[in-house]
Amino acid sequence: MFSVLKNLGWFFRREKRRYSLGLFLLIAVGVLELLPPRLLGNAIDEIVRGSVTASSLIKYIGLIVALLLFIYWITYIWMHKLFGGSNLVERLLRSRFMNHLMTMTPSFFERNRTGDLMARATNDIRAVSATVGFGMLTLVDSTVYLTVVLLAMGFLVSWKLTLAAVLPLPLIAIAMVFYGKAIHDRYSLAQDAFGDMNDQVLESVSGVRVIRAYVQERLDEKRFADITEDVYRKNMAVARVDAFFEPTIRFCVGLSYIIGLTYGIYLVFRNQITLGDLISFNMYLGMIVWPMFAIGELINIMQRGGASLERIDETTGTQPDVTDLPNPVDVAAGPNGIELKNVTFRYPSSTIDNLIGINLSLERGQTLGVVGRTGSGKSTLLKQLLHEYPTGSGDILISGVPIQKITLDQLHSWMGYVPQEQILFSKSVRQNIQFGLENAGDDKIMDAITAAAFQNDLGTLSDGLDTLVGERGVSLSGGQKQRVSLSRAFIANPEILILDDALSAVDARTEAQIIENIRQERAGKTTLISTHRLSAVEHADQIVVLDNGHITERGTHEELLELNGWYREQYDRQQIENNLSN
Repeated sequence: MFSVLKNLGWFFRREKRRYSLGLFLLIAVGVLELLPPRLLGNAIDEIVRGSVTASSLIKYIGLIVALLLFIYWITYIWMHKLFGGSNLVERLLRSRFMNHLMTMTPSFFERNRTGDLMARATNDIRAVSATVGFGMLTLVDSTVYLTVVLLAMGFLVSWKLTLAAVLPLPLIAIAMVFYGKAIHDRYSLAQDAFGDMNDQVLESVSGVRVIRAYVQERLDEKRFADITEDVYRKNMAVARVDAFFEPTIRFCVGLSYIIGLTYGIYLVFRNQITLGDLISFNMYLGMIVWPMFAIGELINIMQRGGASLERIDETTGTQPDVTDLPNPVDVAAGPNGIELKNVTFRYPSSTIDNLIGINLSLERGQTLGVVGRTGSGKSTLLKQLLHEYPTGSGDILISGVPIQKITLDQLHSWMGYVPQEQILFSKSVRQNIQFGLENAGDDKIMDAITAAAFQNDLGTLSDGLDTLVGERGVSLSGGQKQRVSLSRAFIANPEILILDDALSAVDARTEAQIIENIRQERAGKTTLISTHRLSAVEHADQIVVLDNGHITERGTHEELLELNGWYREQYDRQQIENNLSN
């Protein structure tokens, strides 16, 4: 049950001063709280004996009030320390979690659902933070504080009465062991269901246009109702076990009161304790009600925190598929050339090779065009340079250095990448473009926009550069999103620019303008372009045609036309389509 505290040992060691002070003051408060009942008991005994005076009564009242004020002040300090630590560990865990996600490769996100990751980053981390705050409070109160009160009851009043009153306590311990295991198992299932619900919400919101287009609103509503019903059932399963805690403890506390009161009255009549002792004892008995409840809360929160920490550790314990070697090579001269030697590659989730025997050589400043049928491996070939997946067989060399020996930071610092699916952030056009070059001025932004042929569209936006693009760029058209993404890549002015079918949503005239701008602006720098529209790569120094992962044709535009193969056939078809459309 307490494994969650052991696994969080790094945090307690880091914040040992905070927790040492907080726990010390918490225990001190527990000891000080024993004094008012004892003082009240002594005052009642003096009243019964008739020896009470006005001065002694004022003394008792003054001491009790002073103690309460002192306890109030100390309580504020320990609560600030313990619950401040709860907020601190939440911040640390969430930062670690997000930083870890940033190191993960695409295969990790293929295996893990976004909604489940969101659940772990929110609910699970919050459950763990509660463990180091409220959990530490219940741990101390259910052990140290309970022990102190029991000792006070025994030494200051009567051991016989104390032993009789605590007879029901073992029943709580037995019940808590049973409830704790049930809470752990059911809470894990409830959190998994919450992750499923998050996934469903994300899919429904992102795909709302498709859902409406196919008139599937009612079906989607039913699907969501089913999944929320599943979340409800599993959380109710947790609640049903959770609901047993308080009645069990109340029953045991009630038994303690009955035993304590009955046997206490007997001892008073036998003159073994005084009436003041009995009143003090009952006050002490009332003080152990919370520690008894704390036992239930402790089991509950530790099991929830343990289950949540297991889910978090499962994610953060996953190692990225691609990491830097212990002794990487620093390519200070930059990417002077790119070479692929007999490269064969297969995605981790694939059952067949996605690239087979690829041989390519590209000098610095050259442009490579990659064309082929849908699914032929164009994107896969370009992504080899990003090193997002473990390399297959063969060698990928940049400046003669195997790509595995180059650090990911240095490799990615050379790259500008515009994928098929444009990813824009829920910010302004300006901020999305500045993502490529932090704090870039308006002059540079406008140069990048002009290179992407977006200057005319900018005037149609409500607030120009400050127009918010919405989530994933929902307020922009497909072509506009592509050109904002291109602007973001152009402003970075990378050594290697990878355009993965990044011109598919623009018309032929705009495409020709962008390609011409690329030729002028990127002279002396390497560019790789994959496309279905062959006019985008006519200017390339080298063009390769892919089919089922193989290079079937290669050469310049003119050389490929002379081969009379797939490239010539596709080029003629597109020329006819262009003539007909004109």
